[in-house]
Amino acid sequence: MNKIPIIGITTDYQEKVNSYSKYPWFALRRHYTECLEIFDCMPIILPLTKSLPDLDFLDGIVISGGDFDIDPSFYGQEITSEKVQTIPERTDFEMKLIDQFIPTNKPILGICGGCQLLNVYFGGSLIQDIQSNIEHEQPNPRDETSHEITFPKDSPLKKFTNNKITFINSAHHQGVDKLGNNLTVTGTAPDGIIEGFKHQSHYYCVGAQWHPEFLITDFDKNFIQDFVNHVKKNI
Repeated sequence: MNKIPIIGITTDYQEKVNSYSKYPWFALRRHYTECLEIFDCMPIILPLTKSLPDLDFLDGIVISGGDFDIDPSFYGQEITSEKVQTIPERTDFEMKLIDQFIPTNKPILGICGGCQLLNVYFGGSLIQDIQSNIEHEQPNPRDETSHEITFPKDSPLKKFTNNKITFINSAHHQGVDKLGNNLTVTGTAPDGIIEGFKHQSHYYCVGAQWHPEFLITDFDKNFIQDFVNHVKKNI
């Protein structure tokens, strides 16, 4: 009997009153779990904890997005935009999680804020507010595509689409500025914003600035399936 891949997904953390609860809460959109279940995986939700237990039972992890920003102090800057809102507890937890997983060579996928976190983890920096310089964030809802993504000639993302023009969704006010060490760009938006990257030597360590978990297009579906395939091959 083949082992079902177990994939951990980090959660958002909020203390906002008059939202889900008047007490602190964790949250995760079901798209993150459903896109993995479709490809016969067992998603495990990982709330942030003060101490990180041994998560060796996980076969891969997804660093999810959320309503927060990474503290610029992690990349040697001070906050320069009033739009920057940090959740230090979450960033600390996810940094420790990556610390634990990098040596295992198990697949790591960072989506949106998770993509930004991976870039910072590897020594990169972020644009603190894209809208201050260019109009990038889409007016469309996340379940609709917004703008084109273009690929360098050797990008592994090319194999996920047969279309001459590929579109993705977009929902982020920050983005990659200086690319982290040993990372290679795999996709960009027409305005130059980096939409994807991969680590040059890790078995599978990939950042996606868009939200492929919505599975809007065949490109999204093939991207997620490729992540799952890497998880399955590594078990």
